[in-house]
Amino acid sequence: MAAAKYHSARSPFHTHIFQEFFTSTTRKSNGCFKLSLKKADLSVSDANRASKNVNFSNSNAKRANLSARKKERIKLPNYGEGVGGNGVYHISEFFSHPSGIEAILNTRALQSYHPLDSNLYRCVLPQIQLLSFRVAPVLDLQVTPTSEDCVVEMLSCKFEGSEAVERQNESFSASMRNHIKWDTVDAEHVLDVDVELNIILEIRTQPFTLLPISAVESPGNLVMQTLVDQLVPLLAQQLLQDYKKWIFQQTKLLQ
Repeated sequence: MAAAKYHSARSPFHTHIFQEFFTSTTRKSNGCFKLSLKKADLSVSDANRASKNVNFSNSNAKRANLSARKKERIKLPNYGEGVGGNGVYHISEFFSHPSGIEAILNTRALQSYHPLDSNLYRCVLPQIQLLSFRVAPVLDLQVTPTSEDCVVEMLSCKFEGSEAVERQNESFSASMRNHIKWDTVDAEHVLDVDVELNIILEIRTQPFTLLPISAVESPGNLVMQTLVDQLVPLLAQQLLQDYKKWIFQQTKLLQ
């Protein structure tokens, strides 16, 4: 797959969540947080493990652990009858197809993306305003489809921008896991989406350094949970629309 560039109003969940979180957090903190991202080898969404994989700029600094989780279930088309009979267009085939991978990454909303390995992709969002800086969020996402499910894990998360931005890339770590699973419940085909997100922020600025960590974690968790609650249902519905579109395209090819 060659590197490609897309522009769209549609926002990919796995990248948009970070864009929304940081713009929301900086608005709420009125410029009091010094936020940046650092590349980290993260394969599971566990905050404790995340902290072991990142060299923070100050080992004695306070750190806020933020987390959010959202599950969503939607009904799938009956791929065993009519169109896609005999399971020809089962959703497992969709997620293994390039069209399914592009749907998961939502490449149309990215500034650019390119494969790093067979199941690993680097996704670059359009630049956003973070405090007084222009920064571009960059995520490395691993997509692992099987016959039973599809798992999206964030292996790296960072902001790219000016030298000043990149000098501060040791104040943040994040991990994310999106487990997409299909099943049959009461004779209906369903898609389950389970997203976990963990973020660790180094608290470096007064008055927050003088306050309990809970003074940062409580509003931070609220911001994250609100965003996840809003975006996960949209992600599930968008995947369903892309799946139906793919079925239609495959049917036309056979006519």
